[in-house]
Amino acid sequence: MNMRPTLQMIQNAAVVLRDVARQTPVLPFGRLDNHLFVKAENLQNTGSFKIRGAYNKLRSLTEEEASKGVIACSAGNHAQGVAFSAMRLGMHAVICMPDYAPTVKVEGTRGYGAEVVLVPGNYDDSAREADRLSAGKGYTFAHPFNDPFVIAGQGTIGLEILSQMPDVQQIVVPVGGGGLISGVAIAVKSLRPDIRVIGVQTMNVPSMYASFGFGEVETLQDRTTIADGIHVLTPGDMTFEIVEAYVDDIVTVRESEIETAIVQLLEGPKLMVEGAGATGVAAYLFDRIDTSLQTVAVASGGNVDMSTLEWILTRELKRRA
Repeated sequence: MNMRPTLQMIQNAAVVLRDVARQTPVLPFGRLDNHLFVKAENLQNTGSFKIRGAYNKLRSLTEEEASKGVIACSAGNHAQGVAFSAMRLGMHAVICMPDYAPTVKVEGTRGYGAEVVLVPGNYDDSAREADRLSAGKGYTFAHPFNDPFVIAGQGTIGLEILSQMPDVQQIVVPVGGGGLISGVAIAVKSLRPDIRVIGVQTMNVPSMYASFGFGEVETLQDRTTIADGIHVLTPGDMTFEIVEAYVDDIVTVRESEIETAIVQLLEGPKLMVEGAGATGVAAYLFDRIDTSLQTVAVASGGNVDMSTLEWILTRELKRRA
């Protein structure tokens, strides 16, 4: 696919999504820090930002493509976004998910009527299975990040932040494959090039961080992470090019720092945020970014298993003891 996402595509997506995606609030993180705000995409329909790109992608299909159905690969949030969008648009959806995906995300995807295929291994294994099924069944592949319509849908978050908080100086975005930060960066840098756009990854799976540093797409060895929503070993070639062109920096945070951010989001703005969605707040709390700037951290999702949350809370309380 040679098309590249543009500001106009993002503005068009905002119109398409007007009655589908919520305009989520930008909330102060806490009373004692007036520099950090949270874009609460964990309150979005399906519990994450992914519905924006998924719906915008499915709306772009021809009648013939739509009649054959769609397939996607996802650790959970894109899965639910595609499933919800397909249900709303009357399409059949098949979702390949890694077998480690949280139960809440698997059941949420099935709840929207999609056929779920659990694949042993990681996200990349799920992507290969989705490619195989797409070729054999004629499904249209709705890529979770390396697609211009998906990126344009995610970019509507950037437009909303600029509208909701015009004095923002820095936007911090979780990064897995790079679709979210690509869309946000195009929107923001096209309209307000003075605003810093910073990506955040977990130190355990820093694929875009490594690629950004080396100047080419890198594939990493797999490691476990509580940030399953950004557990991607190879970023997209399209998203990598956009990140290189528009993003100011990418930083990394430790797993324990993500856990601390999850708990502080519960204590401060009373938001339940999953590991991936808490990385931006973690970067701020642990001084990976400039904390003197008016900052919006995108809380990308809130689909976390209660058992995982209990484990995180226990670990954090032990650290405080």
